[in-house]
Amino acid sequence: MFSTPAEIEPRLYQRTLTLNGVSKVYCMTGWRIGYAGGPEELISAMATIQSQSTSNPCSIAQWAAVEALDGPQDFIPKHNKVYKDRRDLVVSMLNQANGIHCPKPEGAFYVYPSCAGTMGETAPSGKKLTTDDDFVTELLTAEGVAVVQGTAFGYAPAFRISYATNTEDLEEACRRIQRFCGNLK
Repeated sequence: MFSTPAEIEPRLYQRTLTLNGVSKVYCMTGWRIGYAGGPEELISAMATIQSQSTSNPCSIAQWAAVEALDGPQDFIPKHNKVYKDRRDLVVSMLNQANGIHCPKPEGAFYVYPSCAGTMGETAPSGKKLTTDDDFVTELLTAEGVAVVQGTAFGYAPAFRISYATNTEDLEEACRRIQRFCGNLK
């Protein structure tokens, strides 16, 4: 016996969970507000677990998220294009740096370039690079560019750089990273 589409739809609904947040789309990266929609039984169980494992967001953050979700949405495509352009710029420029390989992310506002190709090289200070921590410390000292070592996120040897800033600063930071990598011996 075959099920009709109408019979399948209620069964799928009972097995569907939708999760999202306001951090990226609404430029609220520090607000840490997420939301979920799905079957009442599952949402209730999630709320029980969540209430025991984390604190609740402040009312200001909650109301800001409501306003974001209920407010105008027409800026989203424009912002998406800006972020894609920044991503492509950063990926391209970092891939031009000696010893760096930067994969193109599909949905974040940061990249995790591998600096494996720089390990064993010597920084201008005379320090031999053996870890991504060495890389980010020497990059900060030599070029004034602050990035976070990949080990903090489970990636090594790599570093994390956000492209949630203006394009001119990103270009300058990438030029400095290129120069730093070009000066390794």
